[in-house]
Amino acid sequence: MNYTPAPDLLKDRVILVTGAGQGIGKTAAITYAHHGATVLLLGRNQKRLDAVYDEIVNAGYPEPMALKLDLAQTSDEQFKAMAQTVFDQLGRLDGILHNAARFEGLVPLALQTLDQWMGTLRVNLAAPVALTRACLPLLTRAPDSAVVFTSETHGHAPTAYWGAFAVSKAGVETVVKIWSEELTPHPHLRMNAIVPGPVRSPQRLISHPAENREQLPTMESLMPLYLYLIGPDSRDENGRVFTA
Repeated sequence: MNYTPAPDLLKDRVILVTGAGQGIGKTAAITYAHHGATVLLLGRNQKRLDAVYDEIVNAGYPEPMALKLDLAQTSDEQFKAMAQTVFDQLGRLDGILHNAARFEGLVPLALQTLDQWMGTLRVNLAAPVALTRACLPLLTRAPDSAVVFTSETHGHAPTAYWGAFAVSKAGVETVVKIWSEELTPHPHLRMNAIVPGPVRSPQRLISHPAENREQLPTMESLMPLYLYLIGPDSRDENGRVFTA
């Protein structure tokens, strides 16, 4: 994307990033902090969250907050408690990047179990919706706020063997379109989705293990789009799916 963000694009903003311990989530969290945001690092692996926390602090960026949560287990009440913690400690929330994902490899539909389906749909679709719902009071009171969901190539254009994962990501795009229409009373809050495409991410290594990773774009190359959609310059974008 041909977009050059201001160095202080996210100054004084609080941004929650799920899946912040690795991959695109980690890269986005550090990038947001670099542009002035106080980042809430959400993930289920405390060691990884601590490593990202240290990297942000050591770089001299605003001190982040680490939130250990497993989206496969978290309840509505726990999401509400998390949102209350954010309000009590930081007083605001200006954006969410949903990047946490469950991917169990390429499997024919005939071999995917009910437990695999439910686990994938919960982490990739239901939990992001529940988390966003819990944070809506904070997001709607912010003067300018954005929620960005991460979709995926095979959710946008499904093909064989991507099964529950593709269905969950297709659902994400549907949620974005529905919610954007329901937000008309809150024009300062927008929701969009990003299809990152093939990049050098940990998930890509699982789905395409024999691929030459050096020929793929870096995760850093996606960041102009991630900054644009989470920051104020995208205030006229709502209910769209962007392909990187």
